[in-house]
Amino acid sequence: MKKNKVEVGILMGSDSDLPLVRPAVDLLESFGVGCEIRVLSAHRTPSAAAVYAATAVGRGLRVIIAAAGGAAHLGGVIAAHTTLPVIGIPVQNGALNGLDALLATVQMPAGIPVATVTLGSAGAANAAVLAVQILSTDRPALRRKLLAHKRGLEKKVQKGNLRVQAALSGK
Repeated sequence: MKKNKVEVGILMGSDSDLPLVRPAVDLLESFGVGCEIRVLSAHRTPSAAAVYAATAVGRGLRVIIAAAGGAAHLGGVIAAHTTLPVIGIPVQNGALNGLDALLATVQMPAGIPVATVTLGSAGAANAAVLAVQILSTDRPALRRKLLAHKRGLEKKVQKGNLRVQAALSGK
């Protein structure tokens, strides 16, 4: 089986975030986009996070996804040390149920953008789709896969509508 070229880095602030980022990994794999997964912390391993970001381009990465909860500084720290697009997934946990992570991820200073997706598993899926959209700008084959994925989502909604209509009509 052919191994896909690693183009997306997926970072998480804690190993407990693996279930959250799993949908991103699975979606990227379904598009044929290789990814690497690491646990790095903006606060507990700041030097390692900076080195990871600074060497990402040289390793062939094109996009980095960073999942973090609480103060959620991982995406910003990574963005400060690379020119690659960084997508932040705020982790839904803690006393504020992820609101703190959402605000920390989305409120970056000018010049250090972190594209921020929603909380929860939808955030991981959206981060993967956004990464594929970025990668597909110069790759027609990947763009076709993305279009097929979106058509699949449309069909899923249409089937759901048919089920609801059938249930409501008593059939």
